[in-house]
Amino acid sequence: MTSTGEPIQSDEFWYEFLTVGDPSERRKRRIYKRLPHGPRCKMCAAPFAGVSAPLMRMIGKRPSAKNPKICGTCYVFMADHHGGAEILSSFLFADIRGSTALAESMTSADFHHLLDRFYATASSVVFDHDGSVDKFVGDELVAMFFPLVTGERHAGQAVDAALALLRATGHGDPGGPWVPVGAGVHTGQAWVGAVGLAGHTDVTALGDAVNTTARLASAARAGEVLVTTEAATLAGLDDGLERRRLDLKGKQQKTEVVSLSVQPGG
Repeated sequence: MTSTGEPIQSDEFWYEFLTVGDPSERRKRRIYKRLPHGPRCKMCAAPFAGVSAPLMRMIGKRPSAKNPKICGTCYVFMADHHGGAEILSSFLFADIRGSTALAESMTSADFHHLLDRFYATASSVVFDHDGSVDKFVGDELVAMFFPLVTGERHAGQAVDAALALLRATGHGDPGGPWVPVGAGVHTGQAWVGAVGLAGHTDVTALGDAVNTTARLASAARAGEVLVTTEAATLAGLDDGLERRRLDLKGKQQKTEVVSLSVQPGG
């Protein structure tokens, strides 16, 4: 990175890195995500705790002092190769429905424990489906699925992760969920790459595709995943699924979606 903060690598470098990447890195990630346990590096899935943590620290896979969500080796790479590119990616947003009412019905400590349980559950589901946890904003999960970490089937993995999150939060249980969650999944072009200054670098996604996914999650009911037709087609969902057209806040045109849910015992 130059003294002016300009990227030292071209868009072509980042496009190839994000879409093709290094197969050996993907193989390592598949291994890392099977090691107990979280929290993990949001890029390579290396665990920061558990019995494997000492080994990870020996190879530089400890939380970076600049960004504790990313391991030291991934952080150094991003800081040294600051930049990004516009690529086809899939996104999953999921949040707790009625969180204000939930917070009013319990102590602040109990609400904190509920959020921690949701964060841990959502993170595990995303990593299990080869995604990357971008961030948690209040009671909302923001996750990315793109070729570097997920492979070409990123849309299908995002949809599968959304449904797995509903199951993991109890929406398929006869007694109902332990926390009500709604989600949105969308696939589209977005700028993905490293942002921030040299002292604090992070990887994120920017663009209309991200905003659309956020609006979908806001429109979803508890126990529902709203999937745009773009994501549904790439994920190979049944063409016979019922489709709706939604007016999403801030969008000039209606957005066509399919609605998914999980059944008790499913």
